[in-house]
Amino acid sequence: MAETTLQQNGQDGNGSILALDLGSKMGWALRQADGTVTCGTVEFRPGRFEGGGMAFVRFKKWLNEVIRFAGPIGSVFFEEVRAHAGVTASHVYGGFLSHLSAWAEEAEIPYQGVPVGTIKRHATGKGNASKEEVIEAMRRKGHNPADDNAADALAILHWALDEEVAK
Repeated sequence: MAETTLQQNGQDGNGSILALDLGSKMGWALRQADGTVTCGTVEFRPGRFEGGGMAFVRFKKWLNEVIRFAGPIGSVFFEEVRAHAGVTASHVYGGFLSHLSAWAEEAEIPYQGVPVGTIKRHATGKGNASKEEVIEAMRRKGHNPADDNAADALAILHWALDEEVAK
């Protein structure tokens, strides 16, 4: 799992925010209550001799580990994908979304999807920005994302932080 940490000064400390780019190779970004931002990627692919459900078992375990590490999560934001290039990607996304929403409901954590175009437009000024443009936009904000998945999660997090400030 690749990871970067950045202290964001001036944050109000209203609780941890988790941002996710859902998929087998999942990007994540976490803004802790003290303003520290951490990001990375994690893979949940089942092993060769495991059933497909193991990815979701690992995902739920990982979510619980995030709470143990970060303390209470105030909200979760995720990339809301409306169309997928293939059937498998659609099934994987739907499975992770189902498990995320059930976990958040059970833990009484508010969660919200953010459309892909909204995330890209907020990060780069273009709703159809490339993966490289999103990575570069997050680098300009002081992050060093390991890949496009982590950069997407950071972009979601920055959108969420800006939306919270605007309220």
